[in-house]
Amino acid sequence: MFNYGKVSIGGEKPVIIAEAGVNHLKDLDLAKRHIIAAKKAGADIIKFQTYSAEKLTTASAPRFWKWSGEHDQKGSQRQSYSILETPEQKFTQDLVKFCEEVDIEFMSTPFDLDAAEMLNNIGSPGFKVASGDLLNVPLLRKLGGFGKPVFLSTGAANLEEIHFGVQQLEQAGATDICIMHCTLCYPTRLSDANLAALRDISSHFPQYVLGLSDHTIGDLTPALSTMFGCRVVEKHFTVDKTLPDSADHWLSVDETELKSLVKKMHSASQAVGNGHKAMLECEIPTRLNARRSLVVNGSIQKGEKFTTSNITCKRPGTGISSRYYDRIIGLTATQDLLDDHLIATEDIMEDAVFK
Repeated sequence: MFNYGKVSIGGEKPVIIAEAGVNHLKDLDLAKRHIIAAKKAGADIIKFQTYSAEKLTTASAPRFWKWSGEHDQKGSQRQSYSILETPEQKFTQDLVKFCEEVDIEFMSTPFDLDAAEMLNNIGSPGFKVASGDLLNVPLLRKLGGFGKPVFLSTGAANLEEIHFGVQQLEQAGATDICIMHCTLCYPTRLSDANLAALRDISSHFPQYVLGLSDHTIGDLTPALSTMFGCRVVEKHFTVDKTLPDSADHWLSVDETELKSLVKKMHSASQAVGNGHKAMLECEIPTRLNARRSLVVNGSIQKGEKFTTSNITCKRPGTGISSRYYDRIIGLTATQDLLDDHLIATEDIMEDAVFK
């Protein structure tokens, strides 16, 4: 458990990160609309992306996605990313400042060392590591060295690779780490969500908070993730699914959907409980009145033995519990007992313990 700004990570309340990415389209007013909408919907953190297309990918790296909104269907990754690469530092500084005014925590994913340095210098409370950078040694060491919280996505990774990424962060100085299960498919089918993998991750990294970077459509998967110990969920977010240029708009949740997701996450988290089977306070009245006690069946004379014929088990459970049925057989009545009488310890001649 640790703090990310004012937000407690890993506590009872699940944390929701609205992943705005570059859905601001490099428009500061549009970015501010995302911040306000995320806050209104109940998100705890809003996350952006900070990158330079030239530092992110080679000029000839092929696209690995199909999106009809591309300006040039035959273009490269660099051409796609260059359209929305991060504006000047002041743009991001303005976002940090506006998040403070709106009272929602700022976060961003740096995709290179300069981006990481800039985010740290302008006061970002922590950082997100994209799944594609799980093995990016220089970036992991840079982020770990800042000593701030790191949210580590693990899409398309195996446990050995996760161990490697975590080790790089730890050795550089990171102590507050959230390991985020992720399926690196856009969108992710429910059959590929593999939420049970959260248990596998938890068993190998019990000291760290569990999270989910979710790419499914809808809010079912985030809600279900709480059953597997997930305390942080990141979900792509936009104020308008029809906006151009960013491929994230169409698979993102909007303000109304995010509000529903937040509500379901909180409700699901409450329903999961503490994981220990025990009587709850709300069950006390029912426990007393719905359970059964040892009761006289017919009548019993003073000095008569209790038998399977003259006792039975009935509600309420405020007398001697029916669990002591075998123990009372053969003991002696101290007085005449009428039909339907709840047998009490003073009705039994022998010293017997019914606790």
